[in-house]
Amino acid sequence: MAAQTFTNPNPARHAELLDGAAVAAQIKLEAAGDVERLWNDHQVKVCLAAVLVGDDPASAVYVRNKIKACEEVGIKSEHHALPASTNSVELLQLIASLNERDDVDGILVQLPLPAEVDADKIIEAVDPQKDVDGFHPLNVGRLALGKIAFAPCTPAGVIELLDRLGIPIAGASACVVGRSQIVGRPMAQLLLQRDATVTVCHSRTRDLAAVTREADLLIVAIGRPGFIGREHIKPGATVIDVGMNNVTDQATARQLFGADAEKRIATISKRGYTLVGDVNPAEADAVAGRRTPVPGGVGLLTVAMLMRNTVKAAKLRRGIIK
Repeated sequence: MAAQTFTNPNPARHAELLDGAAVAAQIKLEAAGDVERLWNDHQVKVCLAAVLVGDDPASAVYVRNKIKACEEVGIKSEHHALPASTNSVELLQLIASLNERDDVDGILVQLPLPAEVDADKIIEAVDPQKDVDGFHPLNVGRLALGKIAFAPCTPAGVIELLDRLGIPIAGASACVVGRSQIVGRPMAQLLLQRDATVTVCHSRTRDLAAVTREADLLIVAIGRPGFIGREHIKPGATVIDVGMNNVTDQATARQLFGADAEKRIATISKRGYTLVGDVNPAEADAVAGRRTPVPGGVGLLTVAMLMRNTVKAAKLRRGIIK
């Protein structure tokens, strides 16, 4: 996708909104084509097994969205829903059985797991060749070495977004706010591999705004609604908002969304909440050159990249790609 020329239809808004939905749709369309070719050329039916432990509502929604995406691209999906009382031994037995099945290409264990379950042990039990989340230590290490690996879906989706919208990475000053194993650290690795100069900030960073204001690319994944404001953003920077938070208070919605607040307040009245990222959208729009909206930005890319990773697993396991 070629770089887009931004014409601002709203004088009060300066930042271009990056359309994650359109890029995600394109990735899923490509995955669907690969799924069809794998069947036509190799009689391979790609399969993803999703494991959900407990009844966390957000996790249930995420799993449903992933299963829906499988249906859209033609991937067979299995949903293994286990009670919250499931212990580590029982979950390890299920993982072992999925590892052994040749007809299962990808295994997704939805996080977070109940506190009683050893999440690290579960992640390490997944066959690295079926680790489509990219969380297994072997894949983490291969990613760090720049070798073929399954990259975690969210940071991989951010790279796809930047590439397909023609936003330069090489030579850019990039700042990642957050150092989680799911987003922050692999995001920094992927940016380094693309020749960005990368700084990683976290809760111990001194004078956060002074650091983030130097960034051409600012990627935020900290789980704090609207935390990043105008003082954190370099004028003209590209701001990628990975956060996904529920806001239930109308006064907070007015503060965060400015001219768009009434739509968000209507959503709160209807659903009881509205989604907001880690970036204050009203303040970011006055400073940034581009930003991703929430919703409609990175979240959809995460699911699309899961589809791509599952197809990649099917190919790698059978030697169709090396």
